[in-house]
Amino acid sequence: MLDHRLTVLCLCLLAVPAWSQNEPPPPVAEGEKILVVGQRPGPGLWKVTKDDHVLWIFGTYSPLPKKMTWRSAQVEKIIAQSQEFLGSPSAGIGVGWANSFNIVTALPFVIGFKKNADGAHLKDVVPADVYARWTVLKAKYIGDDSGIESERPIFAAGALFDKALDKSALGSDREVQEQIKKISRQNKIKFTATGFSMQLENPRGALRDFKKSSLDDLACFTKTIDRLETDLEAMRVRANAWAVGDVEVMRKLTYPDQVEACNSAVFNSAWMIKTLPAAGAIEQRLRDSWVAAAEKALATNQSTFAVLPVAQILNPNGMVAALQAKGYQVEQPD
Repeated sequence: MLDHRLTVLCLCLLAVPAWSQNEPPPPVAEGEKILVVGQRPGPGLWKVTKDDHVLWIFGTYSPLPKKMTWRSAQVEKIIAQSQEFLGSPSAGIGVGWANSFNIVTALPFVIGFKKNADGAHLKDVVPADVYARWTVLKAKYIGDDSGIESERPIFAAGALFDKALDKSALGSDREVQEQIKKISRQNKIKFTATGFSMQLENPRGALRDFKKSSLDDLACFTKTIDRLETDLEAMRVRANAWAVGDVEVMRKLTYPDQVEACNSAVFNSAWMIKTLPAAGAIEQRLRDSWVAAAEKALATNQSTFAVLPVAQILNPNGMVAALQAKGYQVEQPD
């Protein structure tokens, strides 16, 4: 069955916290190349309080070890005694198929959506030195795929990054997120989305214009290559630290991310400004939306459970810091 909602773009941020299992977590050394496997609890919970009301925050991180399963008795216990679950902040762009155009009329415009304008190839639109680095990584992680050479840099970079993670035994945190949602459904607690959705009024025209437009996505492409050349082993260290709940290791590590450059290529483009002016200042809007939801939950509920990316929790200018600046007490896990 076709989904009656076309998601053009979805943004999600990143987060941290402790542990609760019978055996102690194994030590995680910087530069460690072996990924932890088996059942792991992830980090503990950050605690935000006002009077006798509590907001518990579970920190998420991606990528994680592919052969790891997640289970946390602490998270299960807190969810069971909470009245509300705040989802991770995200922004989406969508249209209603029924109200705008059906799949038959949409297909000609969707086909070729990822391709460079005027039939250009990657070697035509990125500098020669950057393209040379791309070919090395492409051979290592993708192999012989000529079709990707006709894609826009932002899409080619995303495909390369996903393939590199897969070959490095790293994957997304989707299973962790789904397990948390399952626990919340089993306990029948209220779910509150903390982001927002923006509606695309003329999707057919927007797709047509996008295929003809250019994006300033060289920074996205280059930073993705930079990260794959220098950060894969550090990703393993972060993944291990998250899996065993080592907050101190997570705090010491940096969190380089090419996502900001890739988001900027889209949201600051002439196409986006024309198509969806409401997309401006999206990061600030997400921050404000989450903080407002957290304050409302703290005022209403005895106990609230939330998920946030580790990087947001550790960010001195992030969402948790914003609550602390408003006078809420924040405690990190042991």
